[in-house]
Amino acid sequence: MKPVKKELLPAIAEKFQFEGQYVGILPYGSGHINDTFSVFFQLEEQTRRYILQRINTNVFRKPAELMENVIGVTRYLHKAIAAAGGDPYRETLNLIPTRDGAYYYVDGDGGYWRSYYFIENTVTLQQTRTKEEFYNTARAFGRFQLLLADYPAATLHETIPLFHDTPNRILQFKEALAADVKGRAAGVKEEIAFVLGQEDYTRLLVDMQARGELPLRVTHNDTKLNNVLVDSETGKGVCVIDLDTVMPGLSLYDFGDSIRFGASTAAEDERDLSKVHFDLGLFEAYTKGFLEVAGKVLTDEEVRRLPDGAKMMTLECGIRFLADYLAGDTYFKISRGSHNLDRARTQFRLVEEMDRQWGVIAKIVGQYCKQGLKK
Repeated sequence: MKPVKKELLPAIAEKFQFEGQYVGILPYGSGHINDTFSVFFQLEEQTRRYILQRINTNVFRKPAELMENVIGVTRYLHKAIAAAGGDPYRETLNLIPTRDGAYYYVDGDGGYWRSYYFIENTVTLQQTRTKEEFYNTARAFGRFQLLLADYPAATLHETIPLFHDTPNRILQFKEALAADVKGRAAGVKEEIAFVLGQEDYTRLLVDMQARGELPLRVTHNDTKLNNVLVDSETGKGVCVIDLDTVMPGLSLYDFGDSIRFGASTAAEDERDLSKVHFDLGLFEAYTKGFLEVAGKVLTDEEVRRLPDGAKMMTLECGIRFLADYLAGDTYFKISRGSHNLDRARTQFRLVEEMDRQWGVIAKIVGQYCKQGLKK
């Protein structure tokens, strides 16, 4: 994609139905995929902000299909939140149409642009600082599942095909291992053996879904802490954002990715593995919050398999990191030669600790089921 020409931004902003007099535009946020800006308009005595965003079409090759997903899901959430007595302009993203009545604008270079109302008095958190913060995030993602429980998930497009097909990730890993373009395989025999030893397990969830034992649901697929807007005063989760990867999938993917990211005691790329542990307290806080809300619609089998969701997403991410290391670091951005290897090792350490504590993890899940948090 070509860099955004800043001098053209005011003209792009004029394509949308913003209220008031244009004041200015500034880069916004810390995302690494899309180009995001905050647009300011003066409306009588108040300044109003909007989000203006260019979709990264290098990552999302079918932006029109992506926008169909976003339009459908946000409209559905808007109605569901209003029906429940909530504030649909604060508790979900709301697209602003273009002056032609569409929900995205295509510029002369083929760039796809969209705009959202800015949700004021909220912040995003970059890492888990307390159990309470993680619990509040869990409730937000749990509510996302609750509100979309009856949405026809099969009608959604796959914005990234086979994104959480873990057996396919194994195939990609084997291809990278066979090619070994950088001659790195000899130095990571232990990690390779670990992945190959998990190959049979990677089929568990996709096979269960294929047999109809796990229902297809609307899933976010990037349930990191910083994809929830948090109320600046109360600390409560307000709105789930970054809907580009909303696709049909399993609820276990969303639960598991949150645990992978948030229940570790160390950074994803920590080189000192003695600092990397699976925090049972954080796992319990998230499980409690998630089941308090989503437990009302999840099946018994979905709830029972929550630990597998956590393990599978952590394992899958580690496999992807190791495959990229073997392939010469072509996908994930790195800042050192061993960066992807370090990332893979932290994920595998977490998987090992989950296995050792499996009985306790399952007991935690069972505890909150027994407390009547699900139907």
